[in-house]
Amino acid sequence: MEKVTVADWDPAEYIETKEDAIAFLEGALEENGPEFLLKTIGYIARSKGMTELARELNLNREGLYKSFSSKGNPSFLTVVKVLDNLGFRIRIEQKVSMPPADAWRRGKPKR
Repeated sequence: MEKVTVADWDPAEYIETKEDAIAFLEGALEENGPEFLLKTIGYIARSKGMTELARELNLNREGLYKSFSSKGNPSFLTVVKVLDNLGFRIRIEQKVSMPPADAWRRGKPKR
């Protein structure tokens, strides 16, 4: 039987446009947990260039790589800074299945 060699697939090599980045982010948000979202942000950051990104954000390049690796745990501030630099922002939306607004006050004293 012939040996087959499989190369590692690097998503960062396939993110060439803002639309590509949006598609990766939307997919990460819809299908996976927060760890995958952070890893996806790392792919997008690498597609831009970590050295340039780190310089623009005044952050350590190695630390940036580590933050968005599978073992990383970036601070919320780092995530926001990186997303901002890449041309994105975080937006909060109410879930469709959320309870009505008055349900939040039940059982709490009025002020």
